[in-house]
Amino acid sequence: MTEVATSIHSLRNQPPAEASLPVVRASFFDLQGFELLQRVAKAFASSTLVPQTYQGNVANCMIALNLAERLRADALMVMQNLYIVHGNPGWSSKFLIASVNTCGRYESLRYEWRGEKGADDYGCRAWTVEKSTGEKLHGVWIDWKMVKAEGWNKKSGSKWLTMEDQMFVYRSAAFWQRAYAPEISMGLPSQEELADTYDAKRGEDGVYEVPLEDLQKQRRAPRATASQAAALSAPDDVDTSTGEVLSQQQFRNAMQQRRQAEQVRVNDDRGDASEPEQFDQINQPTLEEALAFVRKGDPDMARDIARSLSEKDQAIVEQTINNQQASADRPRRQRNLE
Repeated sequence: MTEVATSIHSLRNQPPAEASLPVVRASFFDLQGFELLQRVAKAFASSTLVPQTYQGNVANCMIALNLAERLRADALMVMQNLYIVHGNPGWSSKFLIASVNTCGRYESLRYEWRGEKGADDYGCRAWTVEKSTGEKLHGVWIDWKMVKAEGWNKKSGSKWLTMEDQMFVYRSAAFWQRAYAPEISMGLPSQEELADTYDAKRGEDGVYEVPLEDLQKQRRAPRATASQAAALSAPDDVDTSTGEVLSQQQFRNAMQQRRQAEQVRVNDDRGDASEPEQFDQINQPTLEEALAFVRKGDPDMARDIARSLSEKDQAIVEQTINNQQASADRPRRQRNLE
């Protein structure tokens, strides 16, 4: 009887079977880890506490969770401080400063000022002390001369015009972190740096809008003809008439309008009597349209159209562009050999 009681007692106190299983860590490259990462990401994606960029987007949540794991930071904090500006991710400067202050390797960041307000030499630099060596580590001086030279204060609604001291702190801290502890940001810039590069404003729906004149500064090299050189080369998801970042359907509609305008211009140049109304019947881009722009020497437009085609048609368009470029380069190589 005693033995039976002992057996029952041991069974009651036996740890559950799950306790003996190996610990599963969320990761991309392990089956169980990937499943765990996906399950956690789904929970975050269904929450309204995460920013708009992550709501309903499991893939974005998975990437943010992976960053949080690598940084050993709280996942929600990472999502709240990782911003997407024109397709480029960047940390908020507050997050970078907090990460430096709490990493345990340095004292809290401090800031040294110089010059008089309004003067070109007015600015600051970040510094702190490395705990292991006691060495004082100074960052780069950020002053108005640099701000004006880089054009950071020329953006519409720039915070450099309304809260310059705070911007000096943010920028000097970002420069210090990138110089002494780049692993903290995983190589990503700060949100403020991205905003100074692209004059993007974030709406309530989480979508950024970029003014057209800012995109024109990022234009590509001139094309073969004068009319082609005048065309604006902008990122694929940006409406070149308004600078608005588009959804996939909006981008497709904008591309259709752009093709119609281009075809009307070509017909006018040739003296054709074609009317714009004929293009109302066009619902989807075709392979023939893409190849027509290749023959006209406009590979960028051809590639834009091909993005809405099948992978097979995209391969045909790309091969045609390569063949045309090879044919154009062949006489040049022959002349060089002569």
